[in-house]
Amino acid sequence: MKKSDREIMDILEAYDLTGCAHSAAKLAKVDPKTVRHYVAVRDAGGDPYAPAERDSIIDPWREKIEEWVERSAAEIRADVVHERLVAMGFAGSDRTTRRAVAEAKEAWHEGRRRTYRPWIVEPGMWLQFDWGAGPAIRGAATLLFCAWLAWSRYRIVIPTWDRTLGSVLCCLDSSFRILGSAPAYVLTDNEKTVTLEHVAGVPIRHPELVAAGRHYGVTVRTCEPYDPESKGGSEHTVKIAKADLVPTAVNLRAAYGSFGELEAACAAFCDKVNHRVHRETGRRPVDMLAVERARLHVIPDEPYAAALGELRLVGEDQTVRFGSVRYSTPPGHVGRQVWCRVHGEQLVITARTDRGLREIARHALSTPGNPRICDEHYPGHPAGADGPRPPRPRATTRAEGAFLELGEGAHAWLVEAGAHGAQRVRTRMSEAVELAALLGVDLIDRALGVAAAAGRFGEGDLASIAAHLARGGADAAVAVPIDETQSTQPGTDAWEGFGR
Repeated sequence: MKKSDREIMDILEAYDLTGCAHSAAKLAKVDPKTVRHYVAVRDAGGDPYAPAERDSIIDPWREKIEEWVERSAAEIRADVVHERLVAMGFAGSDRTTRRAVAEAKEAWHEGRRRTYRPWIVEPGMWLQFDWGAGPAIRGAATLLFCAWLAWSRYRIVIPTWDRTLGSVLCCLDSSFRILGSAPAYVLTDNEKTVTLEHVAGVPIRHPELVAAGRHYGVTVRTCEPYDPESKGGSEHTVKIAKADLVPTAVNLRAAYGSFGELEAACAAFCDKVNHRVHRETGRRPVDMLAVERARLHVIPDEPYAAALGELRLVGEDQTVRFGSVRYSTPPGHVGRQVWCRVHGEQLVITARTDRGLREIARHALSTPGNPRICDEHYPGHPAGADGPRPPRPRATTRAEGAFLELGEGAHAWLVEAGAHGAQRVRTRMSEAVELAALLGVDLIDRALGVAAAAGRFGEGDLASIAAHLARGGADAAVAVPIDETQSTQPGTDAWEGFGR
């Protein structure tokens, strides 16, 4: 019967005390042969506590099992091995076979197990990034750009709709802006937006990404496939970001109603993980970043152009076309190229101005047939989207110039008179100039504005309104349109029954 570790220790202690197997056997209450066995194992340099190896029924078949494991690269199943052994005359149980196959596979893996050397990074050297699947927003899938500054363990998570080259460059620019500077190297996977192809195992970088690296002063590197010692930090950032930000039954997070909610959640997540003590360093990443900034280098004030989005030409109508939808731009950009990029649920339009690259407009994304036009972008079109622009009076004769010089009231009167189909307009204009010479320009211009609002374009109307205003009357007192509903002519209801 196998003795327990405590019993074996008591046997050896009793023998060391007495120096005699019989005396030790009496103290430990075992047979003297047992004492001699454990003492002999210890004296021979063996482990007396290790279980004794016994012959097994499968021992004659172990070499065959090891051969099958070797040939299959440890992929063969234990039930297949058992069937073959039974066909060859093995009489043991499938449980014995499973144990033998497990031992053979463990021995096979032990000789081929990959080992890793810890990656000791310097401050200011490496920024790693990777992508993770984000939560769905109203049925549309999102992605999480996860960056990790290796030395300080500072994490950045930015949500996007895609992982195109423009999105990659935009996220990298945002990461550098958050850090306030840039490291010497950026490390990522060999995805198509980074590596175009491999020639003899050597990755060929995307020229646009190389140019962006020169702009920021960083070198883009790609890691070896399945190389956790060089990119494990960013992969772990993806893991914890998805566990916290993607709604599951575990974190009980509610679904996001908009892209803005996801952005706020990502910002809160980064603030949380960067302000708590890191297990490896024993310090907060935000504190280590303050130290590492001394080893980072300054980035340009302007982002790399491709990070701003896709190029578009501003048309004569001050709009750009993006996704078959027209979006308006402020005045001064007609015929120029601007950059358009999707940020969440908005379209951001950036242009080069006298002060450098600046955001000039931001619109909510729309669908074809529903243009996004801001009235503020068309200050010379007060009608906006409600109708055509009203006429702007321009003098073509000396008499017209004299009338229009009276003021804004004269402009409004002429526009309204034309809309109402007033008669003898030129005569009324001459009368207004004469009255202005007699009563004053300000009074007549004010009277013309009142007449335009009230629709009073008849003979003597302007003089009547001016006289009323001259006596100190209010504008509203005379702003009554003249029509049949306001007439003082008596009706003919009293004659209806005449002659009946």
